[in-house]
Amino acid sequence: MAPKAPSPRPATRTSFLRTAALPLTLLTALLTALVLARWGPLLSLDISLATTLHRTAVAAPAWTGVNRLLTDWAWDPWTMRAVLAAVVLWLVRRGARPLAVWVTGTALLGTALQQALKAVVGRARPVWPDPVDSAQYAAFPSGHAMSALVAGGLVLWVLRLYGARAHWRWAVRAVVTVSVIGVGFTRIYMGVHWTSDVLGGWLLGGALVAGATAAYGRRAGGPGARTPGQGWPGAARRTGWPS
Repeated sequence: MAPKAPSPRPATRTSFLRTAALPLTLLTALLTALVLARWGPLLSLDISLATTLHRTAVAAPAWTGVNRLLTDWAWDPWTMRAVLAAVVLWLVRRGARPLAVWVTGTALLGTALQQALKAVVGRARPVWPDPVDSAQYAAFPSGHAMSALVAGGLVLWVLRLYGARAHWRWAVRAVVTVSVIGVGFTRIYMGVHWTSDVLGGWLLGGALVAGATAAYGRRAGGPGARTPGQGWPGAARRTGWPS
């Protein structure tokens, strides 16, 4: 007998995501416009925070080394892609190929949007006489910040679809929250991004995840979308969604 797929979630879930996608998109557009216009108050805030953190980074090499390890390895975009690749393989093994394709497509779209916006804005990264790290490509939006949010958001979505128990979701949510905030801090601290670059990455990533997950629910004919295959390890043994 084939295992039961999780039941659809209430309609309010997809409605919330669809509603959140629009303001996040508008906020991304507004921030992008302010960056392009070189709005004085935003530039002053960027320079002030970046300068303060860079001075700390230069004066505290041990702490800077920890941040370099986190930003270049633990929270690197390729690490985030590896996490999503593992999730996609897990979905394929359980017969959830449409969902696996959707997750893959969302991640690829995120990379494309990020690179396109970098090319359009063409913002220069901070330049220091005594740099502690380096990075390539344009600054806005931060690819590290966006990749962490997209990967974390999609993992949490899959966990929810597969009815993972609440304690698993809380644990992963804590890791995702620390990673998203942490990588944003390290990019500014290491002197390779402005604060608004990180904020732009978060906003664009949030808009993408909200829009993609809501669209998947509508496409599948229900807000939760029935997902084939086995539930998440430790999932509640019931057909409804965990509270």
